[in-house]
Amino acid sequence: MNYHTQMEAARKGIITKELAAVAKEENLVPEELRQLVAKGEVAIPCNVNHVALKPKGIGKALKTKINVNLGTSKDLVSLDSEVAKVKAAEEMGADAIMDLSTYGDTQSFRKRLSQECGAVLGTVPIYDALVYYNKALKDITAKEWLAVAEMHGQDGIDFLTIHAGLNRANAEKFKARRGRLTNVVSRGGSLMFAWMEMTGEENPFYEYFDELLEICRRYDITLSLGDALRPGSLHDATDGMQIEELITLGDLTKRAWEKDVQVIIEGPGHMPMDQIEANMKIQESLCHGAPFYVLGPLVTDVAPGYDHITAAIGGALAAWKGASFLCYVTPAEHLRLPDVDDVKEGIVASKIAAHAADLAKGLQGARSWDDAMSKARQEVNWEQMFALALDPVKARSYHESAPPEVENTCSMCGNMCAMKNMNDILNGKEVWIGGENR
Repeated sequence: MNYHTQMEAARKGIITKELAAVAKEENLVPEELRQLVAKGEVAIPCNVNHVALKPKGIGKALKTKINVNLGTSKDLVSLDSEVAKVKAAEEMGADAIMDLSTYGDTQSFRKRLSQECGAVLGTVPIYDALVYYNKALKDITAKEWLAVAEMHGQDGIDFLTIHAGLNRANAEKFKARRGRLTNVVSRGGSLMFAWMEMTGEENPFYEYFDELLEICRRYDITLSLGDALRPGSLHDATDGMQIEELITLGDLTKRAWEKDVQVIIEGPGHMPMDQIEANMKIQESLCHGAPFYVLGPLVTDVAPGYDHITAAIGGALAAWKGASFLCYVTPAEHLRLPDVDDVKEGIVASKIAAHAADLAKGLQGARSWDDAMSKARQEVNWEQMFALALDPVKARSYHESAPPEVENTCSMCGNMCAMKNMNDILNGKEVWIGGENR
């Protein structure tokens, strides 16, 4: 090949097979998509070593994509459980899966994913460095941090979350201000902050950013520039530190694009609804139109156990106003490691948000799904309704759990079903409701 990355190919006028596949899925002319990739407004994360990949495009001109976080912890280290979550996520249509494992045989799990999983794969090398080196945080060297990023590239990971925006200058500003309720809530960001404080050194991913870009070029890794200073509470939303980091990430984005490395920008977090639209516009301006990847945002802090709902509300608004990529949130957020059922609930909530945003954006073809469901309802075609449902299994189980007395209705309306009765009366049939004389 005479290119290293999807962005380099696009800039050379080359339509790669991955770009062609994404264009077909998105109902776009390949040349139109090529121009968006060349400008950095669309990313196609596509590691050359991810043999099972079914490529996806991420950008606001495309369908809103969703990511599923999973992975082991020291308290729950079963790889079989994580594999079950991966399978459930793929079956339910997740576009991307991030392995956030912090314990166990993490490399074997990554390699298995790249061999078997078709979803786009992401990781956070900061977490894995602590697993891989098995030594004190302060004793990990700058070169070792970068070596883990390269290992993830070798293992077939398509995008890496790199917390390069929390450099020493931003860390010093954070310490001087100290006006937050929830400090640094990013796990990777807090680890890097602590490492800088204990060693007195610069963030190695910032200091050696050019070396990191060479790693990304080698494997065609997309950089997901992590929001170490994202707000973890409504109180901290859109504060000075969040914006300072975005400015730094914007500068790093231009440096990455100069090396033909694709970029996604990560964003909040927790945020009241009235600030979401402004945040999307700020990111687009400061980060030059790079795709925006948001965690939620969660629109209230008081719903543990239901944060998949608070995130879906914020995610729908964010995607409508410019975000391209939604990180799902499960009912277990803030409480425990999610199980398979939590994963499913989080995926459904996130997919609802993504589709609702695509409808609001007027994305070509988005309404056809809804119109098909409405037609099936009008026809009282239950099998078609189940087939079109976002979660067909749940839809069928709910309907069949309370069998109706009157055939072809449901137990809510029975003979008073508006759809059935309108069909009958418009077709010249008599409408009969129980209790009347016939």
